[in-house]
Amino acid sequence: MSEVKARKVHTPEFKAKVGLEALRGVKTINEIGQEHGVHPVQVGQWKKAIQEQARTLFEGKRGPKPVAAHREPELLYSEIGKLKVELEWLKKSLGSACRDAKNLDRAWKVVGSRPAMRPGRGVACDDLRSARAFGARRKRVTTPAPD
Repeated sequence: MSEVKARKVHTPEFKAKVGLEALRGVKTINEIGQEHGVHPVQVGQWKKAIQEQARTLFEGKRGPKPVAAHREPELLYSEIGKLKVELEWLKKSLGSACRDAKNLDRAWKVVGSRPAMRPGRGVACDDLRSARAFGARRKRVTTPAPD
């Protein structure tokens, strides 16, 4: 059986040195690869990476621009506003669901059976109205006639 070779890990300094040597063009990529014990394709990839990075090297006068400090509170306040609107909407929705639950409890007493789901969990207001109407009809039908 053949022995498994361990993968070589090259330092960034070594990669830069080999890539810059390939950029100079004094030697061929094959010669550079043999000299440093690296595959020529890898030398070409490092050379290409250096060329791409060189474009962004001089873009800013003093490095990357910092995040504007005056924009940060503005973003945070807008996020707080969004969350407040969501909270108010949820409070309103929960309040109407609770009112519907109270009305549905009254309707259950009239109808005499409990629906499978409560208003906060999927029963619409139309279902509540139909339950009330059903209960009123049922009440009229099941009420015994006076003798």
